[in-house]
Amino acid sequence: MRLLALLLVLIVAAAAQQAPIVKPLSADTSDPDAPSLSIYLPPKPVGTAVLVCPGGGYRTLAMDHEGKQVAEFFNSFGVAAYVLKYRHAPKYQHPAPLEDATQAIRMIRARAAEDGIRTDRVGVMGFSAGGHLAATLSTHAAAADRPNFAVLVYPVISFTTKYTHKGSLQNLLGEKPDPALVLNLSNELAVTPYTPPTFLFHTDDDSGVPPQNSVLYYLALKAAGVPAEMHIYAHGRHGVGLAPQDPVLSSWPARLKDWMVVQGFLPAPGSK
Repeated sequence: MRLLALLLVLIVAAAAQQAPIVKPLSADTSDPDAPSLSIYLPPKPVGTAVLVCPGGGYRTLAMDHEGKQVAEFFNSFGVAAYVLKYRHAPKYQHPAPLEDATQAIRMIRARAAEDGIRTDRVGVMGFSAGGHLAATLSTHAAAADRPNFAVLVYPVISFTTKYTHKGSLQNLLGEKPDPALVLNLSNELAVTPYTPPTFLFHTDDDSGVPPQNSVLYYLALKAAGVPAEMHIYAHGRHGVGLAPQDPVLSSWPARLKDWMVVQGFLPAPGSK
């Protein structure tokens, strides 16, 4: 009986350690759609943090397999993760998501000492429409609010080509968007030498958001002299997340870790 009680205490304690800290990004906490950050801190921090932007076509948020599971993955090797609940359609459109992401980056850097992270090691990661948001933050934010690196996972990028994900475009900008705004938020056209180093993952099978979105962004990064790495796997549907059940696709997170080491955002294996 005592052993059972002790086991229960340990389980509760472990659950408490894993529960994220939720911080509002808006003073209006009465709004059920108000933005917030779910903060996942690792037991042994390495000083790096990632703002995670789940996808959902700017109409919903995949908070589990593109949020919580991703945060736990980063925590497993010492990276602090901050999962963003950002505003979206039908109630909100641009610039609300970008405002939320910008506020999130500011909060993360303001909490750096408390959370054991370095202000020059704050990255952003986005999936699908969240990838568009991450790319928008990377290309449109002021220098002080720009992430130090970006990870774009099957991202929506282009709003001006045949590869556009029309649902994301409409949800973000409305049914009859201003052409100038469409051009401005087609992020392959907004890359500059100040855009942060970027890792891209996509699949060739992706019919929801074609891989040409990643290719266009990668080419723009290379043209601007920005360090970039891209992995396009042959098979896999849109929205696979970390793909833990797929023996081939599940290797892509390891490629991300390697890239983070090469770029200096993670310590090399065996280093102290």
